[in-house]
Amino acid sequence: MAHLRVLIAGGGTGGHIIPALAVARELVARHAAEVLFIGTARGMESRLVPEAGFRLRLVDVGQLKNVSLLTRLRTLFALPRAIFACKRLIREFNPGVVFGVGGYASGPAMASALLLGIPSMAFEPNAVPGLANRLVGKRVQAAAVNFQSAARWFRSAEVTGIPVRPEFFALAAPPASAAPHLLVFGGSQGARIFNSVLPKIIPGLLDAIPGLAVLHQSGARHFEQTMAAYAASGADPDRWEVRPFLDDMPARFAQANLVMARSGASTVAELAAAGKPALLVPFAAAADDHQRRNAEEMERAGAAVLLDESELDERDLDAPGKLLTALASLLQSPERLAVMAAAARTQAHPDAAERIANRIAALADPGAFSQVV
Repeated sequence: MAHLRVLIAGGGTGGHIIPALAVARELVARHAAEVLFIGTARGMESRLVPEAGFRLRLVDVGQLKNVSLLTRLRTLFALPRAIFACKRLIREFNPGVVFGVGGYASGPAMASALLLGIPSMAFEPNAVPGLANRLVGKRVQAAAVNFQSAARWFRSAEVTGIPVRPEFFALAAPPASAAPHLLVFGGSQGARIFNSVLPKIIPGLLDAIPGLAVLHQSGARHFEQTMAAYAASGADPDRWEVRPFLDDMPARFAQANLVMARSGASTVAELAAAGKPALLVPFAAAADDHQRRNAEEMERAGAAVLLDESELDERDLDAPGKLLTALASLLQSPERLAVMAAAARTQAHPDAAERIANRIAALADPGAFSQVV
């Protein structure tokens, strides 16, 4: 059989590139594939892909979503040049299949694959696809999605889930005798609204839940301010901890009885893998409101409670009370948390990376495109 070459296109955020790297490792390990990434200099792939030992070629692609009209016009004007650059890279690498993971470079690379007649497969981690995947969804040969609700946007879609580190699947539930533990995080940068509201309710929450311990990831930028707000609250400092960044998330998940978090695709997948009940507060400014859709899917499954970000508006004097009520009602019911934990595990996909890699390998016909012109 001819040598398998796979081009992986896209990136931008960790939610795009981290699953893509997991699939790339599976392609190498299981199919001895040669993998090339196409991305942009502004995305996280510019750092993470070379660190993982994979080759990366860069193209110049602008933004179309959540930007000014002038920026959109500049991006559209430059798009033909980006497609031309991707076509040239594809001809040089001669892949058997192009795998688009969403993000800046995914659109022009997938468009180039379609123009050149090369098999292509899309990956969509969110409940509602981003712009690039919506544009190519019905033209690709296959797709891997995390939620069944996203399948309708694609041709030949399969619910594979999102690749998640194996450590998340191996976590045991906290002992019933252990003191309750709340983990609060809003991604690596933190969530400003979490940092603002949590210190206001921490005395009341600790009073309502005997023995409760709270670990709050604030993000490095807001660490000192958040730490000062907690300290000023007068809450027992032995029962709360603020950290700028948590570098061992599986261990932190293992301790938690409840997680308060945003609802990005990777976070939702990790919660499912770990079997953790969650209070999800979708980021209101997320593109296509995809975080809300992700949270709605988890709530529908019985794995999470959705709290709208508008309910925590700093201008609303009742906002702290709403959050306190939501957290306390969950933490006061271990039985409810156990049911939610079991529901979360029903949304997990421990073999996601393997299934996606196998689908890519089956889709590719190595050597069939050696005459691409």
